[in-house]
Formats: sequence, structure tokens, C-alpha cells
Amino acid sequence: MGKNKLSKFADMEEYPHVFQYPFAALEEKGFEMKGYWGEQFFKNDHPIVLELGCGKGEYTVGLGKLFPEKNFIGVDIKGARMWSGAKESQEKGMNNVAFLRTSIELINRFFAPGEVSEIWLTFPDPQMKKVNKRLTSTRFMQLYRQILVPEGIIHLKSDSNFMYTYTREMVKANAYPVLFETDDLYHSDLVDEILSIQTYYEQQWLERGLNIKYIKFVCEERETLIEPEVEIEYDAYRSFNRSKRSALASGK
Repeated sequence: MGKNKLSKFADMEEYPHVFQYPFAALEEKGFEMKGYWGEQFFKNDHPIVLELGCGKGEYTVGLGKLFPEKNFIGVDIKGARMWSGAKESQEKGMNNVAFLRTSIELINRFFAPGEVSEIWLTFPDPQMKKVNKRLTSTRFMQLYRQILVPEGIIHLKSDSNFMYTYTREMVKANAYPVLFETDDLYHSDLVDEILSIQTYYEQQWLERGLNIKYIKFVCEERETLIEPEVEIEYDAYRSFNRSKRSALASGK
């Protein structure tokens, strides 16, 4: 591990709003604050919003600035990435922002039923060949349903036509109410402050001329969930790994 990463991890150990919970400790005694984030950490009863796969935490911090009446938690397994958002929110004294380092598959170990009001998925890997790793698959919908309020909302923002199309088909197959959807966000009729927040990777996709897709829907309770049976054309540029896609985006 490089010195830069070690330095970031050391920083975050000192941040009171960053939770890095070892799996062994989670298995042994669970997460003590499960069900009590508002009472014990945020010290209020405001709605809790998660950004899953938060990366550098741009959305977590950006939403925290725009909506002080809500609490925001960025979740990612990559601690070195979330350091940027953790550092900014710490320096700005934001008391409605936190970060949790864990795997998304374990999210129900950290939040109680009905503890979360909204979930943001910002530019997740579309996992074109692995449906159960797709963050909008029915597998993950069942997981999110365990922690969401009854009318819990899910937002997906993506450059991937594959991910967007798959999500729309999943939403349609399970009759989830759609609150807004567009395959070209910045040329849509959505007038919203959230458009002022752009992640590092979103800026790269925009520079390459890619449209940003967005869908907002209600993840209602369903007795059973249906995986959509539909053929979707793959995103050709997604055959590159993250570092190569970054180089393409920057013209290197």
C-alpha cells in the first residue's frame, strides 16, 4: 500500500464522522448504532439518505450542502477514495454528513428496517455480465427494501445506456412507480439543484460527449421480484477498466 493511501487511512481514523468497521467485529458483536443513527450520531430525526458506491463522496457532500434538513451517508469499500469527501465535510464542519466503509452487500448490518428514506446510486459499474452484482438488480432491491421506509426512493444516475435500460426494465417488470426518468439529463425538463453536483467520473463522461441518464423511482414492497428478461446491447467503452477509461476521458 502506498504512503499516500496510508496517510489517508490515518486521517480518516481521526475523523469522528467516518466509520470503518472490520468484518470480524461486525460478525462478533454487530454494529451498535444500527437503528440509532439519528439519535446517537446526527442528534436529530431528519431523513437519512445513502449514496452507495460513493467514490470520492462528491454527491454525499454536495447533497449535504444543498439539503441541511436531511442527513447523508456515503458508503464505499474503497477508503482511499472517500477520503476526499470525508476531508471536505470535516473541514467545513458539516454535521449532516457521514461516511461508512463497508461492502454494499452488508448494508442491512448497519441500518434497521425503515431507517433510510432514499438511496443514490451514482455511476455504478453496470456489471453487464453479472446480473447479481448489478446495484439495481432484484437481488439488491430486496436488500434495499430491508432498510428503506415504505415509500423509499431510489435514484440512479449513470453514463451507461446498458445500466439505464436494464434499470428501466427492472422497474417496469416490478411495477415500481417512476417519479422521473430521462436518457439525457442535461437536456431534460428537470429543474433541480442536484444537477449542480457532478462527480469526477461524470465530468469525464460529459467531456467525451456521453449523455447522462437518470431515473428516480419508489422501491415499494413486493412479495416477489421479477428479473427482466430482455436483451440489452453492451456499452462498448465499458470493456476498458477504470484506469483506462480515465485515460481515454482525459485524452492521454
